[in-house]
Amino acid sequence: MLIALPIPTPQTPQGLCLDKGYDYPAVEPWVLSQRFVPHIRTRGEEIDEKAVNPDWKARRWVVEACHSWLNRNRAILIRWSKKEENHQALLQFACGLIALKRAHTWRLENGLSG
Repeated sequence: MLIALPIPTPQTPQGLCLDKGYDYPAVEPWVLSQRFVPHIRTRGEEIDEKAVNPDWKARRWVVEACHSWLNRNRAILIRWSKKEENHQALLQFACGLIALKRAHTWRLENGLSG
């Protein structure tokens, strides 16, 4: 079953979050022509924010963090496996390990044993 993408209107605007890779002149007018509200990080914006507030940490998108965690597994990063099924199995195994490690860390941080 497909879910239709809602069409942005002035009453119900939709934002589009983009990173510094999309910070060039042609992008913003195109995003506006598609009736989205652009949220584009400019080059150097994070460095300026860090200079003003040393405790500030860059906000990363969930997908960036996930790719970083998955790329720590060399077999996935390099893709040694030739069969699609084996690569899929490695991805699922890596995701399971990531979830297990995150759950263990959360339990330790919250004073739960086991």
